[in-house]
Amino acid sequence: MKLLTCNSNIPLAEKISRHLELPLTQATIRHFSDMEIFVEIHENVRGEDVFVLQSTGCPANDSLMELLITIDALKRGSARRITAVIPYFGYARQDRKSGPRTPISAKLVANLITTAGANRVLTFDLHSGQIQGFFDIPTDNLFVQPVFFQDINERLDVSQCVVVSPDIGGVLRARSMANRMKVDLAVIDKRRTQPGQSEVMNVIGDIEGKDCILVDDIVDSAGTLCNAAVALMEQGAATVRAYASHGVFSGQAAERIAKSPLLEIVVSDSLQLNPLAMKSSKIRQLSLASLTAKAILSIAQEKSISSLFD
Repeated sequence: MKLLTCNSNIPLAEKISRHLELPLTQATIRHFSDMEIFVEIHENVRGEDVFVLQSTGCPANDSLMELLITIDALKRGSARRITAVIPYFGYARQDRKSGPRTPISAKLVANLITTAGANRVLTFDLHSGQIQGFFDIPTDNLFVQPVFFQDINERLDVSQCVVVSPDIGGVLRARSMANRMKVDLAVIDKRRTQPGQSEVMNVIGDIEGKDCILVDDIVDSAGTLCNAAVALMEQGAATVRAYASHGVFSGQAAERIAKSPLLEIVVSDSLQLNPLAMKSSKIRQLSLASLTAKAILSIAQEKSISSLFD
């Protein structure tokens, strides 16, 4: 078994490497002067079970091309099996036709990864479960919730908490967390006025005097979570914090969070934080390294992955 990383999240790869007690495979991934990507693997991979770690986050297109070209290099190096470990799967928000003449980019990316030569995909908290069906190869969609649940138990009085979905689309995700915590569920009914902006309308559920935990999969501009926090505080919530699987934090997200009533936003390390987010006192990361390492080992040993969540 070999573990190889592209450039998007080397710190996470190094943590996984330590958990597995397996050194990272030596490789060069660099750009030509015209920004074309060049990949060279410096170790023999013939007949090996290779796991390639790469989140397709910012810069999304470079990260995706690094992954595809690395998979192709491994395939041409006669690797026995190639598993693409993609903690954050980019283009996942384009998972259906949202209007006339619009793409389903998540399906396109799934096709590209398969065509490049991946035999299997391991990822975390896809934006929608249907994306698993876009792949014609085995795809494991793991959940970040157990990591969040452990953190919440260690830091909060769960009996005083209520889980809140920031929109109707995230109700299933929030309900799963609420069931795990054995607490009530509330929902924010919002109307999105234009891409990247949202307007909170109503809070459905009893949150007065409660410690509210907003649960989401992706924090991009953070507008949805910040608006939701304002609405919850206006309705009498005691505190509001958020747990989100993937921290994109684009644009002025960190500044917006700093000015919001949110106590903190907790995200996984599926993506490296940008410099502004890294400096924010309200943004905290939890590591997926241990869970990812266990999943990789289960795949390599042909054992059940679902048992990791029992």
